[in-house]
Parts: sequence; structure tokens; C-alpha cells
Amino acid sequence: MDDDLDGMDRDLLIAEVKKLRAGIRAHRDTTGHDLCWHHPDLWELLPEKTEPEIAVPPWPKFMRGCIRYRQSLDEQVPNAAVHDKEFNG
Repeated sequence: MDDDLDGMDRDLLIAEVKKLRAGIRAHRDTTGHDLCWHHPDLWELLPEKTEPEIAVPPWPKFMRGCIRYRQSLDEQVPNAAVHDKEFNG
């Protein structure tokens, strides 16, 4: 799957690492309502171009997952700043 790396010289490998790090940082630095979004731009950093087959839970189960995710943020980052703004998508 990662055979493309075998043919890269040092400069190409460094460029690839920098591209991947930039993508990871962009995802890591997501905050506020953007935490809840689907991030295909992160997947685009992979060399294999596939259309992900996404299965979406029914609304009640999906919303329970959102609540659990928000609770996990309280547990993992209890002193996080509060982003008290409505979503304006």
C-alpha cells in the first residue's frame, strides 16, 4: 500500500512528511463547531484515491454519539476554553 515511498528520494520523503504533518496539524487545530465535521481533506493526503464508504447511524444513535464525544472532551480536556457560539452553517 505504501510502495510509493520506496521510490522517493530524501527530498521527496521530507516533502511528504511535511505535507502529512500540515494535514495532521490542521485537523488537530480544529476547534468550536468544526470539531464535529467530516474531514475528507485529511484522507486526501493518502496516495490511494478511494471514495470512502461511509455508514451513518440513525439520528438518535448519532446524537448519542455526539453527546458521548462532547462528554469525552470534558474528561480529556476539562479546562478547555468554552466556544459559546451558535453554529451558522
